[in-house]
Amino acid sequence: MKKFNIAVVGATGMVGNKFLQVLQERKLPVENYYLFASSKSAGNQIEFMGKIHTVIELNADNVKKLHGKIDFALFSAGAGVSKEYAPLFVEAGATVVDNSSQWRMDENVPLVVPEVNPEDVIWNKGIIANPNCSTIQAVVALKPLKDAFGLKRVIYSTYQAVSGAGVAGYSDLENGIKGEAPKKFPQPIAYNMLPHIDVFMEDGYTKEEWKMIEETRKILHDKNLKVTATTVRVPVYYGHSESINAEFASPCTKEKLFAALTGAKGLVVMDDIKNNVYPTPLFCENRDEVYVGRIRIDDSVDSGANLWVVADNIRKGAATNAVQIVEHLIKNALEG
Repeated sequence: MKKFNIAVVGATGMVGNKFLQVLQERKLPVENYYLFASSKSAGNQIEFMGKIHTVIELNADNVKKLHGKIDFALFSAGAGVSKEYAPLFVEAGATVVDNSSQWRMDENVPLVVPEVNPEDVIWNKGIIANPNCSTIQAVVALKPLKDAFGLKRVIYSTYQAVSGAGVAGYSDLENGIKGEAPKKFPQPIAYNMLPHIDVFMEDGYTKEEWKMIEETRKILHDKNLKVTATTVRVPVYYGHSESINAEFASPCTKEKLFAALTGAKGLVVMDDIKNNVYPTPLFCENRDEVYVGRIRIDDSVDSGANLWVVADNIRKGAATNAVQIVEHLIKNALEG
């Protein structure tokens, strides 16, 4: 079997570390890994896949040295880094899967969740965008409902873990419990909730809310879908939780709702309220699947439902989704 070469850009960060964990677990047909990070981490050694890898400094010269030697590059180093370096990796012959916000809404870049729109990888021009973590889990749950009933409107209310803000967000909760003042968030997150993720925009929505709205439309191929969102940061380390209210175009019953969700790709129904069984962030930590529970018909509209959707935001919401995209690309390459 043909083997491929993969670069990981941002290999020493929170998501970069998770990239390495998921790659090790999923055992892709890879011959060589190249681990890139900033000058601060360059030269550090990382034990990975039974070998010692020396971290390569991310600069233009080092990318050029590997021209023709990298098939796929997984990026998780921020939008600015991606804007500068993703095109350089493409010029060097790699297909880039980028976890930042830089390329997501670029009309020339596919935005992909493999369980939802894998066909979109076909038209990539060298860069494929990994969606926002909160959007990924939402569309995994919405896709089977869209297929079964058609979507008219979606209302998101999210409860997002501090790890979604990186190491600094994680540290704010950890240190806040000790009574220290926040450094990342504008207000304390320990024992608190902040209806404020990313920056506020002129219309009063946050950038995170805008991302969920626009990314949902792009991934589900429906520019006219009515979507609104309120996103909230909560004092949880890992795992985003979402209350999703969906209104459908055709009639829906509870039985049909469960039938549509059960067995859907990447989705696990966890709904047994008699025994207090429903998804929680603690349960979903370090799991690849998206979990859905508290499934109810919404009688306030002609056809609608309420769902509670939970997933590990660093794993499925970032690393696993990106690796799944690479798996899909490898399958396409092997099958011609």
